Amino acid sequence: MTPSRRLRAPLLRVRATRALSFHSPWIYTMNRCASLVLALAAAALAPAAASAQDQALAQRTFPKNALRGSILFGNPPAIQLNGDTALMAAGYRVHGPDNLIVMATQLVGFKGAVDYTIDMQGQVREVWLLTPAESARLWPTTPEEAATWSFQPDTQTWTKP
Repeated sequence: MTPSRRLRAPLLRVRATRALSFHSPWIYTMNRCASLVLALAAAALAPAAASAQDQALAQRTFPKNALRGSILFGNPPAIQLNGDTALMAAGYRVHGPDNLIVMATQLVGFKGAVDYTIDMQGQVREVWLLTPAESARLWPTTPEEAATWSFQPDTQTWTKP
């Protein structure tokens, strides 16, 4: 075998195995740079998505049977609703101002304006923590007011008779 032939054979095998091998992004850094550029481009577009979320939050809907009140959260399930002691129902839900579910244990000591629903046993079933814009809207505070006022579900407004 000639010396040139001995050198050629191993090189061909190495090239063939490189073509089939996996290119790690930690060894070949060009893939990491491309990923970084894509991540930065996505971050630049994020404020546009956040403003769309803000518009969706501004149009939060509440059920017709929800009442307005003030709440003070104690140790769950105890609360004070409109100054009276009340209990949260089993499986209750508390929606934050961003409409995400909030754990009542995070709200111990919190006092604020809410819309709430009552279940058949008279316990608070669902609570929505209101934003200042939502609490400024007219909403009934008693079942008697809700029975006499008229409700427009598409605009989420109540009108007194």
